[in-house]
Amino acid sequence: MTIQSSELHDLSVAQLAAQLRERKVSALETAQHFLARARANAALGTFLDLNEEATLAQAQAADLALAGGTGSALCGVPVAHKDIFVTKDFITTAGSKMLAGYRSPFDATVVSNLAAQGMVTLGKLNCDEFAMGSANENSAYGNVQNPWDTTRTPGGSSGGSAAAVAARLTPAATGTDTGGSIRQPASFCGITGIKPTYGRASRYGMVAYASSLDQAGPMARSAQDCALLLSSMCGPDPDRDSTSLEVPAEDFTRSLTVSLSGLRIGVPAEFFGEGLAPDVRAAVDAALKEYEKLGATLVPISLPRTELSIPVYYIIAPAEASSNLSRFDGVKFGHRAEQYVDLIDMYKKTRAQGFGDEVKRRIMIGAYVLSHGYYDAYYLQAQKIRRMIADDFQQAFKQCDVIAGPVAPTVAWKLGEKDDPLASYLADIFTLPGSLAGLPGMSIPVGFGTGQMPVGMQLIGNYLQEAKLLNVAHRFQQATDWHAVKPQGN
Repeated sequence: MTIQSSELHDLSVAQLAAQLRERKVSALETAQHFLARARANAALGTFLDLNEEATLAQAQAADLALAGGTGSALCGVPVAHKDIFVTKDFITTAGSKMLAGYRSPFDATVVSNLAAQGMVTLGKLNCDEFAMGSANENSAYGNVQNPWDTTRTPGGSSGGSAAAVAARLTPAATGTDTGGSIRQPASFCGITGIKPTYGRASRYGMVAYASSLDQAGPMARSAQDCALLLSSMCGPDPDRDSTSLEVPAEDFTRSLTVSLSGLRIGVPAEFFGEGLAPDVRAAVDAALKEYEKLGATLVPISLPRTELSIPVYYIIAPAEASSNLSRFDGVKFGHRAEQYVDLIDMYKKTRAQGFGDEVKRRIMIGAYVLSHGYYDAYYLQAQKIRRMIADDFQQAFKQCDVIAGPVAPTVAWKLGEKDDPLASYLADIFTLPGSLAGLPGMSIPVGFGTGQMPVGMQLIGNYLQEAKLLNVAHRFQQATDWHAVKPQGN
């Protein structure tokens, strides 16, 4: 029996993959359906580039593989990529005027890994410029709207990815997480997203923001879907990414159904303090009680340097950004000012025109903390505290198996509400510690707060414990249906 095409967008990645394998729907029909949805919902601002010819060609190739019995588990399933990954068939801008119209001669490793599994690329998704932001308001190409309430932010910097998945414009998307940019938008949009251990997924072809923090990960509706995607995204890439871990790719779906009996969930006191909104706390507390019903034990723990993560991150990340973004000078690629008198003038005008305010702000902060006389006082001290933050987690993991808490202090705020950059920086308080430590972390939907906006709970695991995190998330999602609720009209 052939499934109705109108129902395709309501299928999860796992369900859609099964329909494709059983030939109840074609990859071509599926791609056409999602492309039509992307065009019809353009007002959300999620997609920055579509290339129908390339997408349909990939879908036809997937149908041939499926017909011949050579298609993988994800063959024919559509995916959309955050515009921070370079792609040869789609324009890559990193949300910046600096890269307007840029077309890469190669695909990022994450993109090529998923393409090798037969996944069909729908297009490129909006994001904060060079992945710098928490609200997707820093994109040079306009805001992304949260499909639960279009007056609110979808979160950032992977806001386009989160909103597209929540609005059923794509079954799955890639994102990147430097200080919470997968987990926070996943929380704000009511979907599931995971940032793996730093080095698990290759950074080759990912436009760099902060090289010691940037990490790719999947965003989808469920932990099961994320497990399927992450299994294909990860793996060593030593020839092209020196920070890639020499850890073989693994099947993250292998232990999804393991019992949670005896699981120790660490609950950090610092994550439940004065700044946490009551509606967010209520949803997270209810989720923790559900875990107790599933056999887990809650263990009080402490991450004493949580508050220091904000100043540490906003020293280290801008320092690395100031170095990485120095390549955008108008000489070899990207935007170049049309009128200038000499080389220095070209540099100045090109960067003034090409970079947005937030990017300029972080470049200036980074250049300052790396300058002579301030390196030891700021950057070096921040790196020392970063090590201490990582040590805090290792002490905590002696008492528990995973750590749970809120993703963000509040639900998604109104677009334009946080016009003070420091206010949005403070909203990263719960996601930054895990990023600084390089730990895997994820967000799962656990309810709704003010304005019927989604609330996400964060799960943090020890190094290379993605399978455990996904298992813990999956068992919760088998017992609840928060991840299955969708915005009205979608």
